[in-house]
Amino acid sequence: MMKKLGFGLMRLPLTNPDDQTSIDMEQFKQMADRFMERGFTYFDTAYPYHGGKSEEALREAVVKRYPRDAFTVTSKMPVWAIKEASDMERIFNEQLQRCGVDYFDYYWLHALNRERVAAIDGVDGWGFLTRMRDEGKIRHIGFSFHDDSALLAEILENHPEMEYVQLQINYLDWESPAIESRTCYELCVKHGRPVIVMEPVKGGSLARVPEQVERLFKDYNPEASPASWAIRYCASLPGVFTVLSGMSNMEQLEDNIGYMQDFQPLNDEEQAIIGRATDVIRDSIAIHCTACHYCSEGCPQQIAIPEYFSLYNTMQQFPEQKGNCTLYYNLVAKSHGKASECLECGQCEAQCPQHIDIIENLKLIAQAFESE
Repeated sequence: MMKKLGFGLMRLPLTNPDDQTSIDMEQFKQMADRFMERGFTYFDTAYPYHGGKSEEALREAVVKRYPRDAFTVTSKMPVWAIKEASDMERIFNEQLQRCGVDYFDYYWLHALNRERVAAIDGVDGWGFLTRMRDEGKIRHIGFSFHDDSALLAEILENHPEMEYVQLQINYLDWESPAIESRTCYELCVKHGRPVIVMEPVKGGSLARVPEQVERLFKDYNPEASPASWAIRYCASLPGVFTVLSGMSNMEQLEDNIGYMQDFQPLNDEEQAIIGRATDVIRDSIAIHCTACHYCSEGCPQQIAIPEYFSLYNTMQQFPEQKGNCTLYYNLVAKSHGKASECLECGQCEAQCPQHIDIIENLKLIAQAFESE
Protein backbone atom coordinates (compact mmCIF):
# COMPACT_ATOMS: atom_id res chain seq x y z
CA MET A 1 0.00 0.00 0.00
CA MET A 2 1.30 3.47 -0.90
CA LYS A 3 2.44 5.57 2.05
CA LYS A 4 0.08 8.45 2.87
CA LEU A 5 2.52 11.31 2.27
CA GLY A 6 2.87 13.03 -1.11
CA PHE A 7 5.63 15.46 -2.11
CA GLY A 8 3.93 18.68 -3.24
CA LEU A 9 6.14 20.46 -5.76
CA MET A 10 4.68 23.92 -5.14
CA ARG A 11 7.20 25.18 -2.57
CA LEU A 12 10.53 23.73 -3.72
CA PRO A 13 13.87 25.09 -2.46
CA LEU A 14 15.02 28.24 -4.27
CA THR A 15 18.39 29.77 -5.01
CA ASN A 16 16.77 33.22 -5.02
CA PRO A 17 13.81 33.64 -2.63
CA ASP A 18 12.43 36.50 -4.77
CA ASP A 19 12.30 34.34 -7.91
CA GLN A 20 9.90 31.38 -7.87
CA THR A 21 11.52 29.96 -11.02
CA SER A 22 14.99 29.67 -9.39
CA ILE A 23 14.55 26.10 -8.15
CA ASP A 24 17.62 24.72 -6.36
CA MET A 25 17.89 21.56 -8.42
CA GLU A 26 20.74 19.96 -6.50
CA GLN A 27 18.89 20.29 -3.22
CA PHE A 28 15.66 19.09 -4.81
CA LYS A 29 17.43 16.00 -6.22
CA GLN A 30 18.78 15.17 -2.78
CA MET A 31 15.31 15.59 -1.27
CA ALA A 32 13.68 13.43 -3.97
CA ASP A 33 16.32 10.74 -3.45
CA ARG A 34 15.74 10.69 0.28
CA PHE A 35 11.96 10.66 -0.16
CA MET A 36 12.09 7.63 -2.44
CA GLU A 37 14.78 5.90 -0.43
CA ARG A 38 12.32 5.78 2.47
CA GLY A 39 9.62 4.20 0.30
CA PHE A 40 7.55 7.26 -0.64
CA THR A 41 6.57 7.58 -4.31
CA TYR A 42 3.91 10.28 -4.85
CA PHE A 43 4.92 13.58 -6.53
CA ASP A 44 2.32 16.30 -7.14
CA THR A 45 3.02 19.08 -9.62
CA ALA A 46 0.98 21.47 -11.78
CA TYR A 47 1.27 23.67 -14.85
CA PRO A 48 1.67 27.04 -13.03
CA TYR A 49 3.80 25.98 -10.05
CA HIS A 50 7.10 27.86 -9.76
CA GLY A 51 6.30 29.98 -12.78
CA GLY A 52 5.92 26.89 -14.97
CA LYS A 53 9.20 25.28 -13.86
CA SER A 54 7.90 22.71 -11.37
CA GLU A 55 7.00 20.10 -14.00
CA GLU A 56 10.44 20.47 -15.59
CA ALA A 57 12.10 20.13 -12.19
CA LEU A 58 10.24 16.86 -11.64
CA ARG A 59 11.55 15.59 -14.97
CA GLU A 60 15.16 16.39 -14.10
CA ALA A 61 15.11 15.26 -10.46
CA VAL A 62 12.96 12.16 -10.72
CA VAL A 63 11.83 11.06 -14.19
CA LYS A 64 15.28 11.02 -15.78
CA ARG A 65 16.86 9.33 -12.78
CA TYR A 66 14.41 6.56 -11.85
CA PRO A 67 12.48 3.85 -13.72
CA ARG A 68 8.90 4.89 -14.51
CA ASP A 69 7.32 2.27 -12.27
CA ALA A 70 9.26 3.55 -9.23
CA PHE A 71 7.29 6.78 -8.79
CA THR A 72 3.78 8.26 -9.06
CA VAL A 73 3.15 11.52 -10.93
CA THR A 74 0.15 13.79 -10.76
CA SER A 75 -0.41 17.06 -12.60
CA LYS A 76 -3.37 19.30 -13.38
CA MET A 77 -5.13 21.01 -16.27
CA PRO A 78 -4.99 24.83 -15.81
CA VAL A 79 -8.68 25.44 -16.42
CA TRP A 80 -8.28 29.23 -16.43
CA ALA A 81 -5.98 28.98 -19.47
CA ILE A 82 -8.52 27.10 -21.61
CA LYS A 83 -10.19 29.38 -24.16
CA GLU A 84 -11.28 26.69 -26.61
CA ALA A 85 -11.36 22.88 -26.64
CA SER A 86 -8.13 22.53 -28.64
CA ASP A 87 -6.21 24.25 -25.84
CA MET A 88 -6.64 21.21 -23.61
CA GLU A 89 -4.80 18.79 -25.87
CA ARG A 90 -2.04 21.33 -26.55
CA ILE A 91 -1.46 22.02 -22.85
CA PHE A 92 -1.78 18.36 -21.88
CA ASN A 93 0.86 17.34 -24.45
CA GLU A 94 3.08 20.18 -23.25
CA GLN A 95 2.77 18.86 -19.71
CA LEU A 96 3.69 15.32 -20.76
CA GLN A 97 6.79 16.79 -22.43
CA ARG A 98 7.65 19.02 -19.47
CA CYS A 99 7.40 16.08 -17.09
CA GLY A 100 9.14 13.69 -19.47
CA VAL A 101 6.48 10.99 -19.15
CA ASP A 102 4.15 9.09 -21.49
CA TYR A 103 1.28 9.08 -19.01
CA PHE A 104 0.18 10.60 -15.71
CA ASP A 105 -0.77 8.33 -12.84
CA TYR A 106 -3.28 10.94 -11.65
CA TYR A 107 -4.49 14.04 -13.46
CA TRP A 108 -6.89 16.72 -12.22
CA LEU A 109 -8.96 19.61 -13.43
CA HIS A 110 -7.19 22.30 -11.41
CA ALA A 111 -8.74 24.46 -8.65
CA LEU A 112 -12.37 24.23 -9.70
CA ASN A 113 -14.82 26.91 -8.62
CA ARG A 114 -18.22 27.82 -10.05
CA GLU A 115 -16.79 30.02 -12.82
CA ARG A 116 -14.27 27.36 -13.86
CA VAL A 117 -16.85 24.58 -13.82
CA ALA A 118 -18.92 26.63 -16.27
CA ALA A 119 -15.84 27.11 -18.46
CA ILE A 120 -14.90 23.44 -18.43
CA ASP A 121 -18.51 22.46 -19.17
CA GLY A 122 -18.31 24.65 -22.26
CA VAL A 123 -15.35 22.74 -23.72
CA ASP A 124 -16.26 19.31 -22.23
CA GLY A 125 -13.15 19.11 -20.09
CA TRP A 126 -14.69 16.16 -18.26
CA GLY A 127 -14.88 14.26 -21.54
CA PHE A 128 -11.31 15.20 -22.40
CA LEU A 129 -9.97 13.65 -19.20
CA THR A 130 -12.05 10.52 -19.77
CA ARG A 131 -10.72 10.21 -23.31
CA MET A 132 -7.11 10.59 -22.14
CA ARG A 133 -7.74 7.87 -19.57
CA ASP A 134 -9.23 5.60 -22.23
CA GLU A 135 -6.15 6.20 -24.40
CA GLY A 136 -3.82 5.25 -21.54
CA LYS A 137 -2.34 8.70 -21.10
CA ILE A 138 -3.91 9.05 -17.63
CA ARG A 139 -4.45 6.22 -15.15
CA HIS A 140 -6.85 8.04 -12.78
CA ILE A 141 -8.85 11.26 -13.21
CA GLY A 142 -10.34 13.76 -10.77
CA PHE A 143 -10.34 17.42 -9.79
CA SER A 144 -8.99 19.77 -7.16
CA PHE A 145 -11.59 21.99 -5.58
CA HIS A 146 -11.85 25.50 -4.08
CA ASP A 147 -15.48 26.49 -3.62
CA ASP A 148 -18.54 25.79 -1.50
CA SER A 149 -20.06 22.43 -0.66
CA ALA A 150 -23.16 23.06 -2.79
CA LEU A 151 -21.04 23.17 -5.96
CA LEU A 152 -19.07 20.11 -4.88
CA ALA A 153 -22.32 18.19 -4.42
CA GLU A 154 -23.36 19.15 -7.97
CA ILE A 155 -20.08 17.96 -9.46
CA LEU A 156 -20.14 14.66 -7.60
CA GLU A 157 -23.72 14.02 -8.74
CA ASN A 158 -23.12 15.05 -12.34
CA HIS A 159 -19.71 13.45 -12.90
CA PRO A 160 -19.46 9.96 -11.42
CA GLU A 161 -16.52 9.34 -13.78
CA MET A 162 -14.33 11.52 -11.55
CA GLU A 163 -12.43 9.06 -9.34
CA TYR A 164 -10.71 11.31 -6.79
CA VAL A 165 -11.12 14.76 -5.25
CA GLN A 166 -8.30 16.97 -3.99
CA LEU A 167 -9.49 19.17 -1.10
CA GLN A 168 -8.00 21.76 1.20
CA ILE A 169 -8.18 20.20 4.65
CA ASN A 170 -6.42 21.16 7.86
CA TYR A 171 -7.49 21.36 11.46
CA LEU A 172 -7.82 25.16 11.33
CA ASP A 173 -10.15 25.09 8.29
CA TRP A 174 -12.13 22.02 9.36
CA GLU A 175 -15.10 24.07 10.57
CA SER A 176 -14.36 27.22 8.51
CA PRO A 177 -17.53 28.61 6.88
CA ALA A 178 -15.41 29.92 3.99
CA ILE A 179 -13.48 26.71 3.23
CA GLU A 180 -16.03 24.13 4.48
CA SER A 181 -13.40 21.42 4.84
CA ARG A 182 -15.58 19.11 6.94
CA THR A 183 -18.68 19.41 4.76
CA CYS A 184 -16.73 18.90 1.53
CA TYR A 185 -14.85 15.94 2.98
CA GLU A 186 -18.09 14.33 4.18
CA LEU A 187 -19.62 14.77 0.72
CA CYS A 188 -16.70 12.90 -0.83
CA VAL A 189 -17.06 10.09 1.71
CA LYS A 190 -20.80 9.91 1.01
CA HIS A 191 -20.12 9.57 -2.73
CA GLY A 192 -17.29 7.07 -2.23
CA ARG A 193 -14.55 9.33 -3.59
CA PRO A 194 -11.10 9.02 -2.01
CA VAL A 195 -9.65 12.38 -0.95
CA ILE A 196 -6.18 13.81 -1.56
CA VAL A 197 -5.44 16.50 1.00
CA MET A 198 -3.74 19.78 0.04
CA GLU A 199 -2.67 22.56 2.41
CA PRO A 200 -2.56 20.32 5.52
CA VAL A 201 -0.16 22.81 7.16
CA LYS A 202 -2.03 25.79 5.67
CA GLY A 203 0.90 27.17 3.69
CA GLY A 204 3.29 26.68 6.61
CA SER A 205 1.24 28.65 9.13
CA LEU A 206 0.52 25.50 11.17
CA ALA A 207 4.24 24.78 11.35
CA ARG A 208 4.82 28.10 13.16
CA VAL A 209 2.25 28.00 15.92
CA PRO A 210 1.87 30.38 18.88
CA GLU A 211 3.92 29.58 21.95
CA GLN A 212 0.84 28.45 23.89
CA VAL A 213 0.06 25.85 21.21
CA GLU A 214 3.66 24.70 20.99
CA ARG A 215 3.58 24.05 24.74
CA LEU A 216 0.41 21.98 24.33
CA PHE A 217 2.10 19.86 21.69
CA LYS A 218 5.45 19.53 23.47
CA ASP A 219 3.88 18.63 26.82
CA TYR A 220 2.28 15.63 25.15
CA ASN A 221 5.13 14.65 22.82
CA PRO A 222 8.40 16.64 23.10
CA GLU A 223 9.74 15.12 19.85
CA ALA A 224 6.78 15.90 17.58
CA SER A 225 6.92 19.04 15.40
CA PRO A 226 3.85 21.28 14.98
CA ALA A 227 3.75 20.22 11.29
CA SER A 228 3.53 16.57 12.31
CA TRP A 229 0.36 17.25 14.27
CA ALA A 230 -1.20 18.98 11.25
CA ILE A 231 -0.31 16.28 8.72
CA ARG A 232 -1.24 13.38 11.00
CA TYR A 233 -4.59 15.07 11.66
CA CYS A 234 -5.41 14.93 7.94
CA ALA A 235 -3.96 11.47 7.37
CA SER A 236 -6.08 10.13 10.24
CA LEU A 237 -9.32 10.87 8.39
CA PRO A 238 -10.94 7.74 6.90
CA GLY A 239 -11.11 8.00 3.15
CA VAL A 240 -7.98 10.12 2.81
CA PHE A 241 -5.76 8.55 0.16
CA THR A 242 -2.70 10.71 0.67
CA VAL A 243 -1.68 14.02 2.22
CA LEU A 244 0.45 16.47 0.24
CA SER A 245 3.21 18.45 1.88
CA GLY A 246 5.02 21.27 0.08
CA MET A 247 8.52 20.66 1.42
CA SER A 248 11.10 23.42 0.92
CA ASN A 249 14.23 21.94 2.47
CA MET A 250 15.75 18.69 3.69
CA GLU A 251 14.89 19.43 7.32
CA GLN A 252 11.18 19.60 6.53
CA LEU A 253 11.38 16.45 4.44
CA GLU A 254 13.22 14.48 7.13
CA ASP A 255 10.66 15.55 9.69
CA ASN A 256 7.73 14.52 7.49
CA ILE A 257 9.06 11.13 6.42
CA GLY A 258 10.10 10.40 10.00
CA TYR A 259 6.57 10.29 11.40
CA MET A 260 4.84 9.20 8.17
CA GLN A 261 7.15 6.21 7.56
CA ASP A 262 5.06 4.09 9.94
CA PHE A 263 2.03 6.33 10.23
CA GLN A 264 -0.06 6.21 13.39
CA PRO A 265 -3.47 7.96 13.44
CA LEU A 266 -4.16 10.51 16.17
CA ASN A 267 -5.64 9.04 19.33
CA ASP A 268 -8.51 10.60 21.30
CA GLU A 269 -6.21 12.59 23.58
CA GLU A 270 -4.30 14.01 20.60
CA GLN A 271 -7.57 14.94 18.90
CA ALA A 272 -8.59 16.87 22.03
CA ILE A 273 -5.26 18.73 22.02
CA ILE A 274 -5.82 19.66 18.37
CA GLY A 275 -9.20 21.09 19.35
CA ARG A 276 -7.64 23.35 21.99
CA ALA A 277 -4.84 24.37 19.61
CA THR A 278 -7.38 25.33 16.95
CA ASP A 279 -9.09 27.80 19.26
CA VAL A 280 -5.80 29.50 20.15
CA ILE A 281 -4.49 29.71 16.58
CA ARG A 282 -7.75 30.98 15.13
CA ASP A 283 -7.54 33.96 17.47
CA SER A 284 -3.90 34.68 16.61
CA ILE A 285 -3.84 34.69 12.78
CA ALA A 286 -4.90 37.98 11.22
CA ILE A 287 -4.95 36.91 7.55
CA HIS A 288 -5.51 33.25 6.68
CA CYS A 289 -3.21 33.10 3.64
CA THR A 290 -1.55 29.86 2.48
CA ALA A 291 1.05 31.56 0.21
CA CYS A 292 -0.11 29.71 -2.91
CA HIS A 293 0.81 32.82 -4.99
CA TYR A 294 -2.24 32.49 -7.27
CA CYS A 295 -3.10 36.09 -6.37
CA SER A 296 0.27 37.65 -7.12
CA GLU A 297 1.08 35.90 -10.41
CA GLY A 298 -1.28 38.16 -12.37
CA CYS A 299 -0.95 41.32 -10.29
CA PRO A 300 -0.43 44.31 -12.64
CA GLN A 301 1.54 46.09 -9.89
CA GLN A 302 3.63 43.00 -9.03
CA ILE A 303 2.69 43.33 -5.37
CA ALA A 304 4.19 40.55 -3.22
CA ILE A 305 0.84 39.78 -1.61
CA PRO A 306 1.62 36.51 0.24
CA GLU A 307 4.94 37.85 1.50
CA TYR A 308 3.29 40.99 2.85
CA PHE A 309 0.52 38.94 4.48
CA SER A 310 3.12 36.74 6.16
CA LEU A 311 4.96 39.77 7.53
CA TYR A 312 1.72 41.26 8.81
CA ASN A 313 0.74 37.99 10.52
CA THR A 314 4.18 37.76 12.13
CA MET A 315 3.89 41.30 13.42
CA GLN A 316 0.42 40.62 14.84
CA GLN A 317 1.54 37.44 16.58
CA PHE A 318 4.86 38.84 17.77
CA PRO A 319 4.56 42.65 18.20
CA GLU A 320 8.19 42.92 19.27
CA GLN A 321 9.15 41.92 15.71
CA LYS A 322 7.54 44.98 14.08
CA GLY A 323 10.90 46.62 13.39
CA ASN A 324 12.29 43.56 11.64
CA CYS A 325 9.07 43.06 9.72
CA THR A 326 9.11 46.67 8.54
CA LEU A 327 12.73 46.33 7.47
CA TYR A 328 11.97 43.24 5.44
CA TYR A 329 8.83 44.83 3.98
CA ASN A 330 10.96 47.70 2.65
CA LEU A 331 13.47 45.26 1.17
CA VAL A 332 10.76 43.31 -0.67
CA ALA A 333 9.11 46.55 -1.84
CA LYS A 334 12.32 47.55 -3.68
CA SER A 335 11.64 44.89 -6.30
CA HIS A 336 7.84 44.61 -5.98
CA GLY A 337 4.89 46.96 -5.76
CA LYS A 338 4.05 48.38 -2.37
CA ALA A 339 0.74 47.49 -0.69
CA SER A 340 -0.39 51.10 -1.17
CA GLU A 341 0.07 50.77 -4.95
CA CYS A 342 -2.85 48.34 -5.27
CA LEU A 343 -5.15 49.38 -8.14
CA GLU A 344 -8.12 47.51 -6.61
CA CYS A 345 -8.64 45.71 -9.92
CA GLY A 346 -9.79 42.59 -8.09
CA GLN A 347 -7.94 39.98 -10.14
CA CYS A 348 -6.20 38.73 -7.00
CA GLU A 349 -9.45 38.13 -5.12
CA ALA A 350 -10.88 36.26 -8.11
CA GLN A 351 -7.94 33.84 -7.93
CA CYS A 352 -7.75 33.40 -4.14
CA PRO A 353 -8.74 29.87 -3.00
CA GLN A 354 -9.10 31.17 0.57
CA HIS A 355 -11.63 33.89 -0.38
CA ILE A 356 -9.53 36.52 1.41
CA ASP A 357 -10.53 40.18 1.20
CA ILE A 358 -7.12 41.01 -0.27
CA ILE A 359 -7.77 44.63 -1.23
CA GLU A 360 -8.86 45.64 2.26
CA ASN A 361 -6.01 43.71 3.88
CA LEU A 362 -3.47 45.45 1.65
CA LYS A 363 -4.78 48.74 3.03
CA LEU A 364 -4.08 47.46 6.56
CA ILE A 365 -0.59 46.44 5.52
CA ALA A 366 0.14 49.81 3.92
CA GLN A 367 -0.95 51.50 7.12
CA ALA A 368 1.18 49.17 9.25
CA PHE A 369 4.39 49.33 7.21
CA GLU A 370 4.26 52.57 5.19
CA SER A 371 2.84 55.07 7.66
CA GLU A 372 6.13 55.90 9.37
